[in-house]
Amino acid sequence: MPDVRGPCPPFPQPDILHAPPSWRCIDFISDLHLHEGLPRTTRALADYLGNTPADAVFMLGDVFEAWVGDDMRGQPYEAACVDLLAKTGARLHLAIMVGNRDFLLGDQMLAACRAHKLHDPTVLHAFGRSMLLIHGDELCLSDQDYLKFRAQVRNPLWQQGFLAHPLEARLAQARQMREASQMHQHTQTPADWADVDESAATLWMKAAGATALIHGHTHHPGDEAFGPTGAMRHVLSDWDLDHGAPRAEVLRLSESGFQRIPLPR
Repeated sequence: MPDVRGPCPPFPQPDILHAPPSWRCIDFISDLHLHEGLPRTTRALADYLGNTPADAVFMLGDVFEAWVGDDMRGQPYEAACVDLLAKTGARLHLAIMVGNRDFLLGDQMLAACRAHKLHDPTVLHAFGRSMLLIHGDELCLSDQDYLKFRAQVRNPLWQQGFLAHPLEARLAQARQMREASQMHQHTQTPADWADVDESAATLWMKAAGATALIHGHTHHPGDEAFGPTGAMRHVLSDWDLDHGAPRAEVLRLSESGFQRIPLPR
């Protein structure tokens, strides 16, 4: 079969973050896809954030199922999420990276949540390790239709035009997109989902000087050797405790290494 992958995008200038010596452990989560139809998932997140022993929580994208602008934070469900995140951000280092569903999450929302902006990509140095943190969607090179869509909606002119519409119109469009996405998912199996391109990710890791890659997006959680140099890839779990087989997991890093922690069902 012909190679349908797109070209490897150039490695963007990453943010560099050095964990303070006082940090004992760091949690990584992603793909919560929060919306009002996930009450159990939302409660599980609140329980986790209220009890985690981590000094820092890194949320690597798709915290929300859809985010149509920071004025959305006044909606009832989103306002409750802001309150939860703000309480978390007041007691630990909360960092949020945008994903493919919530790429319009901006500085006003981050400030309301007392959260730090986490650039995609970021190189994190902690516990003697160098890790490349990304959401993961940009390196799914076999999903060319999505990459074209991504290029369109990440264009500042497109975003400016979209955000100029009234909030209710943007919310309606988000609902339509979610319904279309759900119908598309019903026609696919997990084997059909795009994955991060190994050769492209290896090039990015080499450019970053990282020995580990941490990302979400693909909904295929696991840990594996990745690339020709024996680097490790850690794929984060998506969260859904309201439909089908329950899924919710935290990847925790401490001096002793990585640990996967499933949340109570």
